[in-house]
This record gives sequence, C-alpha cells and structure tokens, in this order.
Amino acid sequence: MVNGEEHTILLEPRRTLLDALRHNLGLTGAKKVCDAGNCGACTVHLDGQPVYSCLLLAVDCADREVTTIEGLARGNELDPVQEAFILRDAFQCGFCTPGQVMSLRALLNEEPDPTDAQIEQAVTGNLCRCGAYRNILEAGRLAAELQAARRDDEGDRR
Repeated sequence: MVNGEEHTILLEPRRTLLDALRHNLGLTGAKKVCDAGNCGACTVHLDGQPVYSCLLLAVDCADREVTTIEGLARGNELDPVQEAFILRDAFQCGFCTPGQVMSLRALLNEEPDPTDAQIEQAVTGNLCRCGAYRNILEAGRLAAELQAARRDDEGDRR
C-alpha cells in the first residue's frame, strides 16, 4: 500500500524501495542522493515511521503502509508541514525538502507540540546542502502551530 492505494508490481528482489517508488510507481518526491542512508533525501514513512527508502528492499515492504511526500496533501490542501515550508521559505534548491518534510511530519504525528530540541532531533538525519537549517527549524515550529489551528477549526465546525 503506497499513499493509501494498493499496488502490485513485478520487480527484482534487489530493487530498493526508493527505486521502486521512483521507477515503478513514478513517485519522484523521495530523492536519490547518497544511496547509503547518509543524507535523508529519500525519507518516507513505513507504517508511520520515517525510514531511508534507499536502505530498504521493496520486497520487504510488501503488505506494509508506505507514505511518500506525494501522499501528504489532501486534494488542494497542503499538509501543515508543507505549508510551513512555503511560509518560512525553508527550501533553497528543494532537493532535501521532501525528506525534511517527511521527518517533521513523523515528529508531529507523535508529538503535536514539540520542543525546539525535538524539532532539531527530528531533522538531524537530513542534510541540506544550501544551509537552510534555520528556516527549516522555523518551519517545524510553524507547522505545529498550523496543525493545532486546523484541529481547533475542525473542532469549532462540529
């Protein structure tokens, strides 16, 4: 299951989850940079946990839930983390952005009101060649606020 949809693909047992997502399913949000689990650009969620998709074999992910950055938005409504990245200008070249977003989304799923230290820890495994770390951390703080505001708005509508 990828982004809530069932997929059946025939692939070599040695194909990584990253390559299966990009080449078999056309989901190119997760980036192939180091191919060694050092940069975080390929971060996706596996059963809700952030993982480096370049280090996992696709066959080991059968019957599990994979979420990529393409699966975060709901229609035209961006995920709060995606929205915060735009509002805080937390990307330069954009190459690390999907991995950073997925790492912060995983944090907010577990801890809706994270401390600055938790935000920093969440993105520790994601490298940014452009040095946009300050804006990325600010986006993490804003994302928590946006998520809380959306929850409050949904509660008010009920």
